[in-house]
Amino acid sequence: MFILKIGSYKEVQPESFFDGKVLKRVLIGPKDNSPNFAMRLFTLKPGASTPYHSHGWEHEVFVVDGKIKVKSKNGEIVVEKGAFVFVEPDEEHQFTNVGDKFAHFICVVPNRGEQ
Repeated sequence: MFILKIGSYKEVQPESFFDGKVLKRVLIGPKDNSPNFAMRLFTLKPGASTPYHSHGWEHEVFVVDGKIKVKSKNGEIVVEKGAFVFVEPDEEHQFTNVGDKFAHFICVVPNRGEQ
């Protein structure tokens, strides 16, 4: 028997980072018995950034709303609502909200990236 998890991001308590400028909601992850991947929703206030960092797993990112500058060792590019980004393992990266409203993006990583 399959049991689906269906919900609203509003029902998921966010984790707050950088004085509340970055919020992360784990929508689906290891605690839901997801065998492989975690899906997270990030919210960045205007001007907020994630750290410039790298790690040993990939990211699949989809911009739900807003205007986000994506920085890597190869440069910077601004993406907007509807764009997707693939971050390879060990690739340095950073996401910055360069718009004047909240930016939201979905980020999918292997479960080990969320543990």
